[in-house]
Parts: sequence; C-alpha cells; structure tokens
Amino acid sequence: MRGLMGPLPLMTATAATGTGAAGGFAEWGFIMARLKWGGRLAGLMLMALAGMTAFAAPALTPSHALAQSAAPAITPSAASAPAPANSNASPNTGDTAWMLTSTALVLMMTIPGLALFYGGMVRRKNVIATVAQSFVITAVVTLVWYAVGYSIAFGTNADAGQNRFWGGLGDAFLKSVTMDKPFQIAGAAVTIPEYVYMMFQMTFAIITPALICGAFAERMKFSALLLFMTLWSIFVYAPIAHWVWGGGFLGGLGVLDFAGGTVVHINAGVAGLVCALVMGPRKGYGHENMAPYNLVYTMMGASLLWVGWFGFNAGSAVGANTLAGAAMANTQIATAGAALAWMAAEWAVSKKPTLLGMASGAVAGLVAVTPASGYVNPNGALAVGIAAGVICYTSAVFLKRALKYDDSLDAFGVHGVGGFVGALLTGVFADAAINSAGKVHSIITQFEGCVGTIVWSGVLTFVILMICKYTTGLNVSEDAEMEGLDMALHGEALHEF
Repeated sequence: MRGLMGPLPLMTATAATGTGAAGGFAEWGFIMARLKWGGRLAGLMLMALAGMTAFAAPALTPSHALAQSAAPAITPSAASAPAPANSNASPNTGDTAWMLTSTALVLMMTIPGLALFYGGMVRRKNVIATVAQSFVITAVVTLVWYAVGYSIAFGTNADAGQNRFWGGLGDAFLKSVTMDKPFQIAGAAVTIPEYVYMMFQMTFAIITPALICGAFAERMKFSALLLFMTLWSIFVYAPIAHWVWGGGFLGGLGVLDFAGGTVVHINAGVAGLVCALVMGPRKGYGHENMAPYNLVYTMMGASLLWVGWFGFNAGSAVGANTLAGAAMANTQIATAGAALAWMAAEWAVSKKPTLLGMASGAVAGLVAVTPASGYVNPNGALAVGIAAGVICYTSAVFLKRALKYDDSLDAFGVHGVGGFVGALLTGVFADAAINSAGKVHSIITQFEGCVGTIVWSGVLTFVILMICKYTTGLNVSEDAEMEGLDMALHGEALHEF
C-alpha cells in the first residue's frame, strides 16, 4: 500500500506479462530530446542503461507473480474519492510488528544516520551545528505532524474537490485517531492501527526537510532554520504527500511513487537548490579548502541510511508480505549497483576511487530506487541503480561546477537528480508481475508528477525563504561563518584528544 506508496495504497500484486521496457525507452528518448540537460548527460544515461535493457524485461513469469492478500489494488479513479466511512481490514499482528520496526528504522535514518552523514562532510567548526539541525528538525516536525501535518497529508476532506489538493484539518491534533476506529487511506483498508501508520508517515515527514540542510550547510541562522522547517513542512511537504499518497490528484493520474521519489527526494532536492541559490555560496567557496572533517562519520551515516532504507522502502508495502520482500531485494541491488557505478565513474575521471564517492553513490542508488522499489523487478532495479550512480556523479561534480551554485553537500545533486531519474525510470521498468499498478505505467505520467512536484516545491520554498529573510534573516553574519557555527550559534566546539 503506500502504493501506500503507489499512486495509492497498492497492497496487491497480481500475475501479469511483460512490462514493455522497449516502449518505455522510446518515451524516455522522446522526453530526453526535449529536456535541456545537455547531450552529455543524456548520453551517460543511455550508456548506463544500454547494457541492462536486454535483461530488464520481467524476470518473473505469471506463475511467479507476487500475490498480496492484504487489500485489493486501488485504481487511479478511486484514489481521488474520499474513503468510505465504514470498512476496514482487521489489524494484523505480523503487519503491525513489521511496521513498528520499519518506523524505528526510518527514524534512525535521520538520527543518527543523516546527522552523521552530513556531519562528517562539513568542516570541523560546523560539525555540531550540522548534527544539531537533524536533531532539532526531528523534534519540530514531530509536533507539526501531530498538530496539522498528518491531517493535511492523509486526512479526507469532506469536499471531494478540495480533497484532490489537501486533506483538510479534520484530523488536526489527531482528534479523529483512536485505538479502534476503522480507517482507510485513499480508499484502501489497512491492516495496522492508525497510530502506527501515523507514526510511520511521521518519520518520512521528518527526514524530508532534514535532507534540505545539505544544500545550505554551514551558513543558515538557527532561528531561520526553525521557522523555515515549520512552514515548509506544513505548506510544501504535507500537500505533496496528499497529492501522491493521500488520495490527491497526482495519485489519481496514476503517478507511481512507492516510497518517496517525488514526495521526499525531488521535493527536498528542489527545495535545497532554491535555498542554495537564494542564500548564495559560503565565504571562500571555490577558493578555500572545504574538505570534509571526518569521512568515517560519513561512512557510518551512509551505512545507517542503507540499513534504515529497508524500513523506508520495504516498510512502504505497509505489511509483512511478499511485496515488502521484493522492495527489500530491489533496494539492496540498486544501491550496490549505484555505489559501484559512482566509484567506476570517479575512478575513470579522477584516477582514484574514494570512500566519499562510494558512500555518495550508495545514497544515490537508495534515492533512485525509492519510487521504483515496489514496482520493478531486480533487473530493473539494477538498471535504475547504475543510471543513478553515473548521472548523480555527473550532477554533483560537473553540473554544480558549471553552474557555480554552492549545494554544499549535494542535496540537489543526489536527491533532486536521483529522485528525478528514479521516478522517470519507474515508468520504464514497472513490472505488473511485481505490482499490478505496473500495468498502466507511463514515463509521461511520471514526468507530469515530477513537474508538479518541482513547481510547487520550488515556488513555495522561495516564498518561505522570503518570509524568513524579512523576519529572522537567513544567513549568519560573515564573522559567524568564519568563526564557525558551532561556537557562533551554539557556544560548543569539538575538541581533539
């Protein structure tokens, strides 16, 4: 179900025939010919996928198709309608246990996973401030989600027209969530208590704004951070989550996003790029040494992200079922492929493979397979991973340098670009033998979902930044930036022993 993370809760995968990857590649070529990414980037994509095309056709025959018994698949037309008031599958203890575990795994991705990943990549004088950002965002977004976020994202608006865009405030402060109330998400019954589902979704709402911090690392005021993340969670994250997963119009169009390619990664990546452009580069960027403080921290963080991502993707099946198993396998395979692809590209260009490159490649693979994990077969997952490794490396190294923006820790280069690649390739490799939603996959529909997310996230992020600029201010002073945010903002510092 996340179809729950699909266009809608999709807990049923039925047997089906091939996915039509060749046709998908024709659509891909049509889109790429019109995008202004440049011939080199398109060429790298096609080269990365060329070797996989022959193998990405469905590896599973109809007799091996996954069969989910938890709930029927929801069609796009059913997605936009308010959920019926009375029917609900009985809570299942196995599903509930897995979802409790997945919730803890996804929370671990932010604290300490992302905190360590980002903390190791900044300079020593900014490590504490960077780690503190992930920690305080966890607290802030928890209360925002409890107050209004969950209601906006997964509530059912009494007005069917408005429900296409937001869930309303009927569940504000969780007032409609009880121990035994039957509930559905976008018309699909679930087999876990609503409190568990609310908590699982909360962890996604937490990590998404935390990812943005990588774009403006080492230069945002702490007061601005608090205001920005509060407003962004309410007006950017929650509505987009509703559009795709909560019964909104993008899910109704048939956009496939199993675990957050659009909702989490494109959303956070685009917001990060806007932040980097508005706030400008760090002092000395391009002239001073800004080497990472401790790559061991970064490797530890990347490892926690890798493990936690099984909760992210396999947990998005919203049950202990065969779809969760497929999503887990696809996550592992794509991540390994991306780590090695980034390493190979870096080795070819820079003559040395680096730990930072391998860790970044792994995260790029995790990002790209997120929307695809519950829709593609393992061969498709590997193709997605390889493409993400090569393209995200190109973006993080060459695109950033060419356009001269300071995306400090490559939030856009990895999450924005990787999410876009994964979302589009879901439309190429979706396999109906893995998930019945693969019957109607389309790269054009996927592209439309990406564009909708990019426009809303980009425009609203800019507006929120302007609100912060004229209230709290955005950038720390030049003196504070030179001293380091650890001491300037928090009065703390790392000490050598």
